[in-house]
Amino acid sequence: MSDSRPLGPQLFDWRPPPAPDGTPLTGRYARLDRLDADRHAVDLHRAMSADPTLWDYMPYGPFSSASQYHRWAREAAAANDPLFYAITDLDTGQVGGVASYLRIKPEAGSIEVGHINLAPTLQRTRAATEALYLMMDWAFGAGYRRFEWKCDALNMPSRRAAQRLGLSYEGTFRQATVVKGRNRDTAWFAAIDAEWPALKEAFGFWLDPANFDDAGQQRERLGTLTRLVRVASDPAQGGD
Repeated sequence: MSDSRPLGPQLFDWRPPPAPDGTPLTGRYARLDRLDADRHAVDLHRAMSADPTLWDYMPYGPFSSASQYHRWAREAAAANDPLFYAITDLDTGQVGGVASYLRIKPEAGSIEVGHINLAPTLQRTRAATEALYLMMDWAFGAGYRRFEWKCDALNMPSRRAAQRLGLSYEGTFRQATVVKGRNRDTAWFAAIDAEWPALKEAFGFWLDPANFDDAGQQRERLGTLTRLVRVASDPAQGGD
């Protein structure tokens, strides 16, 4: 009797992509440079000290002094997984946030974005959106098949951001870990390479200067442009 168990499709032409090496990523509104404590820590600490709630869902922080943050940044910058970037808003010239690649698995074609922490001055800006677009664009351009985003299931701004960027909700891992002595359920989101061409087109339209009025307000919402690409909505948000 023949064995008719289903198997996944054969990946004839796929090759494991390279690991990210910290090469700067530059767009129209944002630049990402590999985190360097001596270059970035003072400005980042100053920008992030404005809102202590930025650290509520992070496994570290807040930092009581610039020297304490510098020590953390020096340790973080030395790692290759996670590989941290500092984000500069090119409109202001100010460094205002960090993000990293992590759980980098070239053999599986999977990479995650995380440790995203944006100062109030960078939140809700074109630079913030473009920074994450640049990270996605590098990953899919390098040959990764899957781009992941995970967050505390109670972190609604992060959940909304993931969907706005076009990542689909894939479920919640209950009691996934413990952070700062508290339980954390983890919500999973991801985009895959087959979705990237349409998502990239949506980003291109949204980031075009013509999509913004003279006051810098968006004419078309990014979440509207990415909605048709996402395969699953986040039930915690009642859909979109």
